[in-house]
Amino acid sequence: MEITLAVDCMGGDHGPHVTVPAVLEFLRERGDARCVLVGKAEAIEAELGAHGSAQGPRLRVQRAAEVVGMDEPPAQALRGKKDSSMRVAVNLVHRGEAHACVSAGNTGALMAISRFVLKTLPGIDRPAIAGVLPNAGGGGTYVLDLGANVDCTPQQLMQFGIMGAMLVAALEHKERPTVGLLNIGVEDIKGNDTVKLAADLLRASGLNFCGNVEGDDIYKGTADVVICDGFVGNSVLKASEGVAKMIVGYLQQEFSRSAWRKFSALLARPVLRALRVRMDPGRYNGASLLGLRGIVVKSHGSADVYAFGRALRRAEDEVRNDVLERITRRMAEMQAAPARARSAAA
Repeated sequence: MEITLAVDCMGGDHGPHVTVPAVLEFLRERGDARCVLVGKAEAIEAELGAHGSAQGPRLRVQRAAEVVGMDEPPAQALRGKKDSSMRVAVNLVHRGEAHACVSAGNTGALMAISRFVLKTLPGIDRPAIAGVLPNAGGGGTYVLDLGANVDCTPQQLMQFGIMGAMLVAALEHKERPTVGLLNIGVEDIKGNDTVKLAADLLRASGLNFCGNVEGDDIYKGTADVVICDGFVGNSVLKASEGVAKMIVGYLQQEFSRSAWRKFSALLARPVLRALRVRMDPGRYNGASLLGLRGIVVKSHGSADVYAFGRALRRAEDEVRNDVLERITRRMAEMQAAPARARSAAA
């Protein structure tokens, strides 16, 4: 299957200087993929030229006159910039000219534009942002929502559980991934009314629900999927990034305090290099905007070439493994179950 990705080349902190070389590397690795580079044609073509590349059968440039700023209000980007690189890239997915969109741009604007253009899947109230955090088992724990929905109903949290489980089933090839509900304790009596009601719905959903989990369970790998509202999820994400940077900073400080410690750092370099690789957020770059009628992947705004390439691979994997179809099918089954029950009772 030949997959086409629409790439917003202007988004993020670095624009074409990162997105274009990442796409070129991706195309070298994926011989059956195509990419559409969306943005200001002059800047994109100049970057292609700097890397000795040009448009061809697997790579073309789609002109877009505007760029959404990283701090621009989502409503302004949605209403006022209909020819932005972000909007044009999402439109390509909507028209069927691309299988997925990847952008490192403004998260709020990307969600607003994607939801307006693509709409949500049947049975999904709101899209959610799903990302991966590393765990002690050497893999990753999928967490959603990471910031799209500050307040959620119990039904929406249950929907997040379904979407997250289908994502993991597709990408990690697990038939029944475990789903945990983030709470302030594992006991059923803990948490607010929303979380308690969500737990009841999840128990009745048919998912492999393992109950309440706490924040440290994300890093233990207790559950394959951890669900929460966007306020909590984004706080967890930012705190995790902050702790990782602090640990690296502490190590650098301690190894530079004396000549002996500097020598020790040389001896420990292989270990430190391996630790840095394991803690590198770029390995897990690429958050999925789940619940839309199209695949959209959000890269971190500060992503380098390697990290943006990971987001491109994430989008391709979601297309190849039928993530949309899996979510749609499971939601249809959930909606059909009450109707069958009512019919049987009659």
